Amino acid sequence: MFTRTREEAQTVEWGGGTSDRLLVDADQMGFAVAHTVVRAGSSSKLQYRNHLEACYCIGGSGSVVEKDGTVHDITPGTIYVLNEHDPHELRGGETEDMILVSIFNPAITGEEKHELTEDGYSSY
Repeated sequence: MFTRTREEAQTVEWGGGTSDRLLVDADQMGFAVAHTVVRAGSSSKLQYRNHLEACYCIGGSGSVVEKDGTVHDITPGTIYVLNEHDPHELRGGETEDMILVSIFNPAITGEEKHELTEDGYSSY
């Protein structure tokens, strides 16, 4: 057994916010956990081609937009699940950050960073 605080975790700036990598591949659990902040007013096109991801909102608000334009409002108590390596656009709230607990399977190393561009979906 072990514990880790957000202050002890590696923080990665990913373009639209931050990700505190609480549990990573080196921890040998088979999945990863991150505390993710999506900045208010931000919009990021993302896709995880090597990982499945589920994100549970614990604070603030925002939305996730499917490639076909379908918008899902995200508020505390809502989970969104990217179960098919789905390209998506992640948007922070208009006036508040969105706070998520992000779960990755298989685990991320913790070093990954998005490279956001206007013309496509950033992936790792």
